[in-house]
Formats: sequence, C-alpha cells, structure tokens
Amino acid sequence: MLFNALRVRSQSRLPSFPNRFLRLLPYRSFSTMGAIGTQTVDTSGRLAALRKLMGERNIDAYIVPSEDQHFSEYPAACDERRGFISGFNGSAGIAVVTKENAYLFTDGRYFLQAEHQLDNNWTLMRQGLPDVPTWQDFVTKNVTKPASAGIDPVLITATDAKSFTETNFSFTENLVDEVWGSARPARPKNTVFALDVKYAGQALTAKLTHVRQELEKQKARALTVTMLDEIAWLFNLRGSDIDFNPVFFAYAVVTPDHALLFVDPAQVGDDVRTHLGQEVELRSYDAFFPYLKELGSDLQAGQKVLIGDKASVAVAEAIGQSHITIARSPVADLKAIKNATEVEGFRRSHIRDGSALIRYFAWLEEQLNQGVELSESQGADQLEKFRSELSLFKGLSFTTISSTGPNGAIIHYSPDPNDCAIIRKDQIYLCDSGAQFLDGTTDVTRTLHFGTPTGEERRAFTRVLQGHIAIDTAVFPNGTSGYIIDTWARRYLWRDGLDYRHGTGHGVGHFLNVHEGPQGIGTRIAYNSTPLKPGMTVSNEPGYYADGRFGIRIENVVVVREAQTPNNFGNKGFLGFEHVTLAPIGRNLVDVSLLSADERAWVDAYHKEVWEKVAPLLANDPRAKAWLERECAPL
Repeated sequence: MLFNALRVRSQSRLPSFPNRFLRLLPYRSFSTMGAIGTQTVDTSGRLAALRKLMGERNIDAYIVPSEDQHFSEYPAACDERRGFISGFNGSAGIAVVTKENAYLFTDGRYFLQAEHQLDNNWTLMRQGLPDVPTWQDFVTKNVTKPASAGIDPVLITATDAKSFTETNFSFTENLVDEVWGSARPARPKNTVFALDVKYAGQALTAKLTHVRQELEKQKARALTVTMLDEIAWLFNLRGSDIDFNPVFFAYAVVTPDHALLFVDPAQVGDDVRTHLGQEVELRSYDAFFPYLKELGSDLQAGQKVLIGDKASVAVAEAIGQSHITIARSPVADLKAIKNATEVEGFRRSHIRDGSALIRYFAWLEEQLNQGVELSESQGADQLEKFRSELSLFKGLSFTTISSTGPNGAIIHYSPDPNDCAIIRKDQIYLCDSGAQFLDGTTDVTRTLHFGTPTGEERRAFTRVLQGHIAIDTAVFPNGTSGYIIDTWARRYLWRDGLDYRHGTGHGVGHFLNVHEGPQGIGTRIAYNSTPLKPGMTVSNEPGYYADGRFGIRIENVVVVREAQTPNNFGNKGFLGFEHVTLAPIGRNLVDVSLLSADERAWVDAYHKEVWEKVAPLLANDPRAKAWLERECAPL
C-alpha cells in the first residue's frame, strides 16, 4: 500500500462548490463518521487524558467500540467515541488503549483510510490478514487476570462479555465521554413520524402478533428490542436521529399482553400517539433500565426474558443473568423478509433512482467533455440534487462515495468538500451512492471511464462483471446461505490472481438502514447461520482495488425469490435473485472477448430492461435519454 496514493487530495486544492446543494431534510449529515476519509487528527492530548482516568480507576486497557448503546453501525455524532479518540472515522473498527500503546482494529475495507487518518500514537491492526488477532483475542492474551479491561457496559454485548473468561472487566462510566467533555455533541431528539401502511405493507398489530408467536415458541415472558431499525420496523415508525438512517432513539419490550415503547416524549406528537393507539404504551427513554430491573425482580425461578444477541451486558445485568435467554432477535428475522408491498416499493424506488443516476452520469460526461473542472464533491452534490427532485425522496442512504483514480481504491472513501481530487477523463470513476424513499432504500455502485481505459482496467472490470453476473443468475436450493455462494462472485477474479477485501453483499432495509442483517453474502462465517429466503434483499457487489491506482465495483440490489427449475431434487425448492437496480454498466470497460455467450446475452438483456423501464422517466432530459440509449446498445 503506497502512502502517496492516499494523499491524492494534495494534487488539487479546491474551494467549496459555490452553489453547493444543501438538502434541507432530516437525513442531511455533516457528521464525520464514515464521511471524510482524508484527514489526520493529533490524538496525543486525548489519549493522555484517557490514560489519566484509567490510572485513577486501576484500568490496564480501555476498549472503545464503534457502536452506540443500540449497536448501530452508524452512530449519531454524540456516540462517535471511537472516531473521537482515534481520529479514524470509518464505520467499522474498535480501539484498545493500554497504558503505553493504542491499537485500532479494522477490516480490509478501511486499511487505506486508517493508514492515512491514524497519527503516530496508533498501531493499525489489519483484521483478516495472517497473524493479526481479533480484538477479542488480543484483549484475552494481553489483559489477563489480575489486570482489568475497562468498557462502558452498554457498549459490549452480553454475548461478547461471556466470551472473556480470562479477563477481568471493569464496567465503568464512559471514560471517553469524560475526555470529550462539553465539546461532545448533544443527543438528537428529532420528531418521530408514522410510516403509512401503504408503504409498510403490514400493520403494527400484525407485526406484534408475529412477535408474540415467537415468544410463545421460545416460552419467554418478554422480549427486549434494542436495535433501532428493529424498533422502527416493528411499530411502523421512522425518525432522523442518525444521519442517513431513518431511525430514532428508543427501546421496546413486548410481552404476551403488552407492548412498551421507551422514547423521549418530546419526540412523539399526537399523530404518532394516534398511530400507536391502545396497542402500545409509551414511556420515557430513560425509564428503560429501571423497568428491566423491575421486570427481572418480578420473575420467578425458570422464567426467562428473551434478549437479542446484540443486547448489551447492561441489559442482561438489569434483568438478571439467571432470567435471560440470548438469541438472535425474532424481529430481525421478520424484518429481513420483505412483504409484497415492500418488494414492489423496492422495484419502483429503484426505477426512479436509476433515472437520477443516469441524469448525473450524462451530465458529468458532458461537463468533462467541455473541459469543466469538477471535484469529486461537486459531482456528489449534483447527483444528490438530481435525486432530491424525485418523488417520495427523504434523503441519502449514506455518504456518496464519489472517487476518481487512486481514491477509488479506498473502499469506503468519501470526498472532503474543501479538499478533494478533480474528476479526470483519463481515470476510472467509481460512484457508490443511494437514497431513502418512503417506498424503499437504494444502494448502487457504478464504475465508469469517460476516456479510454487501459487493457488492465478493462480486464479487471470484466472479471468483476463476470462475478456480478454469476450471483445475479445463481440458482440454489432452499437452505443455502450467502456464505456458501460468495465464492461464485470471486472465481473469475481468482483466475487472474485477484480478489477483494470485503463481502459480496449485505442486507438492505426497506426505508431503513442501508446495511441490514442477519442475511448477507460474504466470507464471514456468521452468514452461514442465515439461509437466504424469499423476500430477503441483499446487495450484489464484487469489486477489485488496485492500491494507489483505481477501484472497481459493480453493485445492484437483488431480491431473493423462488426459482422455477425443471426438477426439484429432494423437494427442497430452489431460489434465485431478481435485480431491482437499473442503471447501465460501463460498456467501454467491458472486454467482450472474456465473456461467454451467456454472459454477453445477460449484459444485453439487462441493458434492454434498463432502457425499457427508465427511459420513460427521462422524457424531459434529452441529454440523459441519449446517453442512456448509447450505453444500453447491445455489446
């Protein structure tokens, strides 16, 4: 990995786009988590203050996770503790600070970004590489009894805490919050709103019935729901407390007879109270842990409360360890399988979204051909402007990854509006973006070249495309997980000795978090515990990244559906995918000589479908329609 490649931003220092588009919607983000990947922070003072607090409490190592108390992948600004203490703002990682050293653990998506953002106080632990331990193994080996590891008890799952048999944990108040002090942002308390059943497809009463059926199966007295997207889905509510994720801070408890929602009363208006009706009792957010203690004290021997595998040790302790059963939340499984209304919403929202993407690419090509200098950030702004004009648009689903040349090799790169590269015709341009609509969530990556790509770039792109086609056309028996089929996306890259350091696909929420579990396609063994089922939505996004030169990724969202096969071995039933993303795949990057006849036919059929479904939405933009027609021509 070349350090110079990470400093491409220094090639051109630009002022902010004078007509920078500001989206005055709840999901606009100016937080740094996962957004800006090009700045280094001096953490010396922060670490010194943290170590002073550790010494006062006889703590030998302090653990700072990425997640908040709800284990959100993307936290609110007030919960970006790991980003604050380390300076690294990628969405995945964990910091471990000892008396003398500081370690940042992250995965292959963020190696380049972390190398650039971490200052000299930190050692980067590249998880997934040979001889690099997980943070859990590192703590187990290096913080042995009688030494103690400190952590905020709301930021470690009960499952993780149980796995540390050789480590003394010191559950304390959050020490990073003390270091942060008055500069720490306030917790958001934005208005919650109801999602109409015409978009949700199922009333909250029906969802509660399904949850109670699961309670009965597991013979549990209650279920705690701590994940924000699960709460939003269960009650058909949405919010804007976390950038790009239409969720709000809350907890919930469901019993056979009652449903309780713990949320700040100031966030709930009369419309939401009417929506919840008599089915749901509202209590304040701060009343959750006292309620759990009361619940636990009322339980008799043998009675259990079901808590999700992402629930914190603080939740387990409040109820009482003898009264809990830890398992994957049934709400997660119910939410993952989209109903017919949600699936149709995915189809419609992706057609609209495709029109915005096509308008952007046509506009960008024209600007570059006219010699206009545009920064990566200016490009992202223009794409957001096109999306904002679409019906049912509520905001972006994540920070747009607008990356040219070497920046494309930083997998989760996003441009600093004050200091980023110029988009160049002679470099590959990778754009990973998405939006939130009332009827669906989009996530699409396209890799384009507005000049003449090299043979190496075309070959690598085509290998990625072949892997994408392999997943799109996959047919597999019921019971198959995304872990099993992940290699199908990599086999063509492997032929050339290439690969990529991220999963092939993640679950996608319905007007919810763009990353959704438990389903996915990847090498993480956890995916093997979740078979793909009809109605699940996942991304299909193989890629390749040449450090310091370019990045390639092709991403569509697909829906799992039943497949029609001439036979039905073992009466298992077979499944396949339906792609809902509709945007052209860069034709000038395809090396047709590498494609089989079936693969060429797939590309032509896909582009025919894109033209037929999206072209009617471009009647008022002849430039975009002409660009689409050219890009959808048969190979």
